[in-house]
Amino acid sequence: MTIVKCLVWDLDNTLWRGTVLEDDEVVLTDEIREVITTLDDRGILQAVASKNDHDLAWERLERLGVAEYFVLPRIGWGPKSQSVREIATELNFALNTIAFIDDQPAERAEVAFHLPEVRCYPAEQAATLLSLPEFSPPVSTVDSRRRRLMYQAGFARDQAREAYSGPDEDFLRSLDLSMTIAPAGEEELSRVEELTLRTSQMNATGVHYSDADLRALLTDPAHEVLVVTMGDRFGPHGAVGIILLEKKPSTWHLKLLATSCRVVSFGAGATILNWLTDQGARAGAHLVADFRRTDRNRMMEIAYRFAGFADSDCPCVSEVAGASAAGVERLHLEPSPRPAPTTLTLTAADIAPVTVSAAG
Repeated sequence: MTIVKCLVWDLDNTLWRGTVLEDDEVVLTDEIREVITTLDDRGILQAVASKNDHDLAWERLERLGVAEYFVLPRIGWGPKSQSVREIATELNFALNTIAFIDDQPAERAEVAFHLPEVRCYPAEQAATLLSLPEFSPPVSTVDSRRRRLMYQAGFARDQAREAYSGPDEDFLRSLDLSMTIAPAGEEELSRVEELTLRTSQMNATGVHYSDADLRALLTDPAHEVLVVTMGDRFGPHGAVGIILLEKKPSTWHLKLLATSCRVVSFGAGATILNWLTDQGARAGAHLVADFRRTDRNRMMEIAYRFAGFADSDCPCVSEVAGASAAGVERLHLEPSPRPAPTTLTLTAADIAPVTVSAAG
């Protein structure tokens, strides 16, 4: 079952009882208010596709105290399928992760015809959405509970970028970007697992590590499970990356690197790889990275190659534990010291070299 990532609401006689253009007042029931707030807590974004007068409808949402819960409202007179498609495109969500709810069968049919992957629900089902499995993510994390706030900050950030006329590097410096790379603890495990599930474009292998897998690795001194978080003057980006590293005295095996596509334009991948390369140089260890091509992760291969990883017959490639899985390439880098980033502030503790006893 694919979890819904965004629910798009109709307004009249769906989100609220009544019609804005005909009724002096519209009513938002306690049941629907609970659906809105609970979906938000679960990390499911909510948007609006309504045929209405924009200013009047938005004023009612504000008066009812729920306007802040909706991203990318599409309130006007165009086809709702077009509004839903625009919302999915701007969020960069696959259509099969979008849901649409409307009281009018004709509107649901129009969306279903043009966007067959979108799941459509009648307004009568609104109060029961919370009990459906597609609206019940398996984990709830700090980041999922503030996902809407992170997306809203992202939209404000994008507007600032469009308005900025200087060089890209100067814009990035103006954001006051910060990055932290730290070992995962108990609290971060579910965030890390969620990242391996949600990230596909910037996932080096496409492999999902379960909570149990990650929990076992936390107790292994030869493994590092690192979480990357970012923030800037607009707000937190949350957990944006995971590094899974197995250490041997002379070789570090990068089993997984995954970063959110939301931070690609801020140079997150390059910063992580430069830091890891510098750490390897300090420890005198070669780096061997697993890479498995998928239909979406071409950008990750570019990041590896740009950082200096390449095919190699260095003996350390054959020294990493286990045979290479089907379709997995092992890229090699003999690291050299790298400078600190110039467009963000990086906070990260040094990786402790593994001892011979721990490696054995």
